[in-house]
Amino acid sequence: MLDRFYLIVDGAQWLARLLPCGVKLVQLRVKDRSADEIARNLAGAKRLCAEHGAQLIVNDYWQAAIDAGCDYVHLGQEDLAAADVDAIKRAGLKLGISTHTHAELEIALTAEPDYVALGPIYPTILKEMRFAPQGLDTIGEWKRRIGALPLVAIGGITLERASGVLAAGADSIAVVTDVLRNADPEGRARAFVEVTRG
Repeated sequence: MLDRFYLIVDGAQWLARLLPCGVKLVQLRVKDRSADEIARNLAGAKRLCAEHGAQLIVNDYWQAAIDAGCDYVHLGQEDLAAADVDAIKRAGLKLGISTHTHAELEIALTAEPDYVALGPIYPTILKEMRFAPQGLDTIGEWKRRIGALPLVAIGGITLERASGVLAAGADSIAVVTDVLRNADPEGRARAFVEVTRG
């Protein structure tokens, strides 16, 4: 099972600050870096997660995740289409897949993932989204469709919205902006840990 608080960071430097706050599940989402930088970020993140008993999920870079001996890789739909899912599974990595539409959910389920992510739940400022906010009702719909498979909700989730998202049926909530852009990221991370484990 995934931890109910799923933190997403854009570099391994965040982990030394935020893992001591009780974070047990983190995705490293590094964009537009060289292969060497990605490998260094992965190595640093893997070491820090091991020290703190946290699970590391690598976004997109499935081959680098295999090479580094990571446990999880997360793929968006475009990355899924280009990835060697069989190689990921042969290497023993678990797989998470992003979904935004019913058609994408069916594609994701064909790959037999270890969890499915749904988003954006609310409007998000992190990146331009081609998809409208899904809302809480869609969480319940997705959960009924996938059954026991863990469902991660992502997009615009704040501390104040966290309990409602979990009550709607999400097994885990993925958070970026509400922690990383907070004036007190450590305090915010601790508050998410408390509200998701309470």
